[in-house]
Amino acid sequence: MEQPRLVASDVDGTLLTPLESVSPRTAEVVSRVLAADVPFVLATGRPPRWIPRIAAEAGLDGLAVCANGAVLYDIGRDEIVWARTLSPVQLNDIAAAVDSVLDDCTYAVELVGTPRDELTFVAELSYTHPWPEGPHSGLTRAETLGRPATKLLVRHSGMTSAEMASAINEVLRGEVDLTFSTNSGLIEMSVHGVTKASGLADVAERFGVAPEHVIAFGDMPNDVEMLRWAGHGVAMANGHEAAKAAADEVTGPNAEDGVAMVLERWF
Repeated sequence: MEQPRLVASDVDGTLLTPLESVSPRTAEVVSRVLAADVPFVLATGRPPRWIPRIAAEAGLDGLAVCANGAVLYDIGRDEIVWARTLSPVQLNDIAAAVDSVLDDCTYAVELVGTPRDELTFVAELSYTHPWPEGPHSGLTRAETLGRPATKLLVRHSGMTSAEMASAINEVLRGEVDLTFSTNSGLIEMSVHGVTKASGLADVAERFGVAPEHVIAFGDMPNDVEMLRWAGHGVAMANGHEAAKAAADEVTGPNAEDGVAMVLERWF
């Protein structure tokens, strides 16, 4: 591959170290990418509210594809460029379908909003996070699913995410896009056809870059479509087997600056 004209990277397990920081080596190569007038785009399952700290460490102020492709966020302007949302009717229909095959699931939703907005995440009272995060305001099921959302989160603390996906896929039949970025009992759902690849395709078009000139990095099933779409998809050595199978190349783990290892060929 010639020097990429656009770089896209997942965040957790990919760009970040296991301590959830951007290493000096990675930050340096990101700065060289930008100095070469090549856009560096974050493509993550994270909502916009979790982007500013990472962007500051990496020296980024451009566009970020968030919520697995459901939101395009302008970091520097702190603005939502666009959002693809599930309606309350869809959210309730999905929850009913999931409840028909799995017991004890709890629900949360990501709402459209920037880091300055007070309400961007709501959840049922019984919902528990699979990662460290502050407490949330517990709501009823009706309140949780009662407004448009960019992402529906389904939690089951007694199952793996892969086990949940296998059961849920049988009843949803492709009506929404289902994926996961951790195997700790959390499924993420968005509007059908919305993936990191679809969000990144919009960004690439804005910059006039064809897919074959894009390099993308990822580590989990929610990166698979993006790795296949990009001209050169790179999976992390620490990544899920589905990501590795979809990639053109497997680099070192995030603990050893796997993203930087590849980008240093050109920058």
